[in-house]
Amino acid sequence: MDEFRLRVFVTAARTLSFSKCAAALSITQPAVSRHIGELEARYGMPLFSRGSSGVALTKAGELLLSHAERLLSAYQKMDYDMDLLSQTSQGRLSVGASTTIAMYLLPPVLAAFMERAGGVEVSMLSGNSENVEQWLRDGTVDIGFVENASRRPWLHYEPLMADELVLVAGTSGRYAGVESVTVEELRSIPLVLREKGSGTREIIENALARHGVGVQDLRVVIELSSTEAIKSFVRSSDTMAIVSVIALHRELADGSLRIVDIDGIDMPREFATVVRPGEFSGLNARFHGFIIREVGV
Repeated sequence: MDEFRLRVFVTAARTLSFSKCAAALSITQPAVSRHIGELEARYGMPLFSRGSSGVALTKAGELLLSHAERLLSAYQKMDYDMDLLSQTSQGRLSVGASTTIAMYLLPPVLAAFMERAGGVEVSMLSGNSENVEQWLRDGTVDIGFVENASRRPWLHYEPLMADELVLVAGTSGRYAGVESVTVEELRSIPLVLREKGSGTREIIENALARHGVGVQDLRVVIELSSTEAIKSFVRSSDTMAIVSVIALHRELADGSLRIVDIDGIDMPREFATVVRPGEFSGLNARFHGFIIREVGV
């Protein structure tokens, strides 16, 4: 089926306006009507109901839209993969990533990128967000991925994906039955935190500060530089910890850890791609785009 005809139909279905569809695709309104008419003729049923109040999708139109969106997504992925292969037949990409991103997000993406990009050589350093930003500043890496909220004026950041920090407890210890805690209760709970300089630590400090709580007000029993170490510590002790939700897939599935709500506090954050100014191009930009396509954000 003609890709552009599908694009016309999807645009018309999303806007429910042939005139808006024509404007969006820079074609005439009669051309939109012709493409829709040819689809209706092919399937022998109307895709839109037309009335004085405008147009609406019929059941056939709703069904076709669900298929057409998947087909267009497949076309776009095909074009992107072919372009990636042709444009990155050789080169080197040095990546710096914060600990959470390096451990839980990037490995399968890097494997897929290296397979599809042919002869590109990739290396990766892992540290906390401050480390990554310093590596970019001194030229150690070409592109970085960070989880901190702050932004350095000498670097360029692009949104990558959303994440959330959550409070967790073991399912066999003292806090196994706790569903939620208040901010005041959080002060007395033995906590395991990430080290200073990590993006996770910065988000926690900022979120708690908005509720008048500083880290010095908490009962921090230990600081660790690895999310895996933190999870292992919590599983083996009567403590809680605040970690990234993307790091919990295995533990939530096997039932070794559970999420505990903090009343009135949410800790959303955004992972970001970071480069030196003027360098969001070439392999850097293509790798950023590849990750977004792979993780479906």
